[in-house]
Amino acid sequence: MKRRIVLLSIVLLLVSGCSIQTLSNTNFQDNISMILSEDTNLANVNFDGYQYYVPSGIRFVNKDDYNALLQDKYGNRYYLYVDVIGYFHGTKNTYKVNTNVYYSEKLNYNKKTGYIEINEVDDGYFIEMVFNYCKIETWIQKKYLIPVINNISYILRSVKYHDKILESLIGENVLDYKEETFNIFESKSNDDESVLKYEDYQQADINNSEGITDEDNFQVNQKD
Repeated sequence: MKRRIVLLSIVLLLVSGCSIQTLSNTNFQDNISMILSEDTNLANVNFDGYQYYVPSGIRFVNKDDYNALLQDKYGNRYYLYVDVIGYFHGTKNTYKVNTNVYYSEKLNYNKKTGYIEINEVDDGYFIEMVFNYCKIETWIQKKYLIPVINNISYILRSVKYHDKILESLIGENVLDYKEETFNIFESKSNDDESVLKYEDYQQADINNSEGITDEDNFQVNQKD
């Protein structure tokens, strides 16, 4: 009986054309492609004009306007910026692949674009990844490269914008158009002095645990 069930399962799998995909433990490029190529409606963070999903094991440290600081179970910190202005105005992806860094690639999945650039810094990596007008930066030890890239990809893949809300906020000048704006599609390896360098993140006072939730899964809502 058990043999018949197993054979039937195999037949159904072949007929349906389904395949089981698992993330690689050694190849982050394959993981990026696998994660970003799949669309999702998951969201456990919802603010005015946008939403996204934070995977289990990652917690909020703090949030300020369209910036957020997240931290994973290994202590890695993720600096997230949502470029709602760039999204609303359809800013073009001007990133150019940089052959002088550890890794550089332009991203294009499901009509959404971005890039990933990884620089070797001492005994670690400084990662910048942009997708669908959302950017995450982090400085990590080399041993965390695969899980961190996976987490970043899951977050960026899930970002969705609420057009009607953004149209209202931007149209009424509710959003703050700061003078010191920067192009989200320009990496910091271009020596842009208007944005922080990785040393600034290392020196920042980000060890304050105030605001960190105890749960792995959480719902954050901030709507009028």
